[in-house]
Amino acid sequence: MTSFDDTDPVIFPAGAATQTSAAEAARGEWDAVIVGGGMAGSIVAEQLSQAGYQVLVVEAGPGKDLDLAEYESYLSRFYGAVVKDNQSPYPFNPNARMPRSTDTMPVNPGTPRDEFYLVQEDEYCSDTTFTRVLGGTSMHWEGKALRMLPEDFDLQTKYGQGLNWPLSYDDLEPYYRQAEAELGVAAEVEDQAYLGMHFPKGYVFPMHRMPPSYLDKTVARGVDGMRVNLADDDYTLRVRSFPQARNGVPNTAYDGGKGFVPVGAVSTNQVEEGERCQGNTNCVPLCPVQAKYHAGKTLTKALRKGNVKLLTQAVASKVEVNEEDRRITGITIKNYQSLESSSYETYTVKGTVYILCAHAIENARLMLASDMQRMSRSKLIGRNLMDHAYLLSWGLLPEPAGTMRGTSCTSGITDLRGGRFRRTQAGFGVDIHNDGWGWATGSPYTDLVELVDKQDLRGKELRRTLGNQISRQLLLAFMIDLLPDRNNTVTVDERYKDALDNLKPVVSLTIPPYTMRGAAFARDLATDIFAKLGAEEHTKYDRDRYSAVEYEGQWYNIVGGNHLAGTHIMGTDPTNSVVDHTQRSWDHDNLYLVGPGSLPSIGTSNISLTMAALAFRSSTHIVRHLRAAKAPATIRS
Repeated sequence: MTSFDDTDPVIFPAGAATQTSAAEAARGEWDAVIVGGGMAGSIVAEQLSQAGYQVLVVEAGPGKDLDLAEYESYLSRFYGAVVKDNQSPYPFNPNARMPRSTDTMPVNPGTPRDEFYLVQEDEYCSDTTFTRVLGGTSMHWEGKALRMLPEDFDLQTKYGQGLNWPLSYDDLEPYYRQAEAELGVAAEVEDQAYLGMHFPKGYVFPMHRMPPSYLDKTVARGVDGMRVNLADDDYTLRVRSFPQARNGVPNTAYDGGKGFVPVGAVSTNQVEEGERCQGNTNCVPLCPVQAKYHAGKTLTKALRKGNVKLLTQAVASKVEVNEEDRRITGITIKNYQSLESSSYETYTVKGTVYILCAHAIENARLMLASDMQRMSRSKLIGRNLMDHAYLLSWGLLPEPAGTMRGTSCTSGITDLRGGRFRRTQAGFGVDIHNDGWGWATGSPYTDLVELVDKQDLRGKELRRTLGNQISRQLLLAFMIDLLPDRNNTVTVDERYKDALDNLKPVVSLTIPPYTMRGAAFARDLATDIFAKLGAEEHTKYDRDRYSAVEYEGQWYNIVGGNHLAGTHIMGTDPTNSVVDHTQRSWDHDNLYLVGPGSLPSIGTSNISLTMAALAFRSSTHIVRHLRAAKAPATIRS
């Protein structure tokens, strides 16, 4: 087992030496200004720091996140919260608000939702979220790190649906490996080589796969070998382990036998270092022992080099553009004093190159608020918003199966992620949830309320009944592809502003028939799986909920996956996309938009690993850009 001694540095450095004030940032001469300290921004900052450039990272959240005590305060706040959603660990910040799943409680149709940060006025409302703290949405993600399928990159050519990428799987494959190393992915190649996914000869993942849970094995006994027919093709299903970005057992064969050293300890006496995964079911939103990757681990490496500075409590409010040559000349930020006050000062920070890494919604919101759509040749800023459409199905197994043990999701069914059926309906993956019916019904809290308040159970009978019921819960979450559609949008509206007088994002998202055909098939498949397992069906969909979608006379509840993408898609020319294959803006030659907003499609994999791979790839191009920009004129000529 890999071990670490007491001289190993902790994940988080002291904040004072790495942070700068807004006034100092405005006076500085930066090679690169990065907006957003999440996964993409941290990767780019770390790569540019290795190349020796002076980098400023502008972060809307407070900077206390760099301190271990603050991380632990997040955990304490989460444990004490009545509503334990993705944002519950973080103090309310009116100056950098973020959406919460609780914002989408049922309202009267047509009621403006401007009391929330994410404004949605359509009858269908998404409960999807993103997190505006240092570390970004990696501070609440599940940790699954799947690659996209090769066919996802040319879906239009292959199946006549969606958009082609300007890249292929092979173009991105080396950067997938780089991202897997950075995130410390635990998986086995033999589990992941399916539906055309391929790896270089001899490649192994940094760490061995997370062990399947007892619940996974229970489901596998019923599912493995199950045959389904879809669009005249037969598919054989099996339960596979998911790649996980969390510390497991390092693979000694990694990197030609050099092995892999994870960020953080793997022994049980160094919790603050990020020990090996302990199987905490509440790893979403936060891993109690920091075994799960978050962007702070990458950002810390960048900050330690001394040429990267962090500016916190700084909300980017406008991208400054020279109207003549369309080059970016600065980012105007509003630096607020505290979470308790909306008082702020305005500064402009300047650099040679600018990289927006504030995620799909915020990148689009900032560009639209800066009137950059007017200069866009494609007029696609804020369009083609995507998120995985999730259909939940839940049942009660005949015997206890270890529910509530292990991380949120360790295995699933991936055989229907791709295939010829995608000509007519969406592909999907199936997550087997170790945390029972929590996502669907609020279990185990709702179970306790039912048994105590409604059935009046007490003492031994309550403990026996509660344990028996929860340990038999099975939730299947179907993650269904949602194709790019220019009518699914992020916009801004002068009617909707936040505490700092910045425009809020206004979101409009509909679930198309192509996706719903996948949902209908998934619903029937869930019924078949429950039957195979002898499970009692408990799934109920409510037509009066915000997530209700009607398809062919049946109602479904389609919830968001927090996998937001597609608001500044990449493409082959300035008329069909916002950025090129390097994530460089077609319309502003010193601006890069790095993040999931660049994805032309999302396929059936969680977006984080692909976002990370693209960030590594773009970093190589940004370094080349800076070298050329800073070279003497005689050399450039």
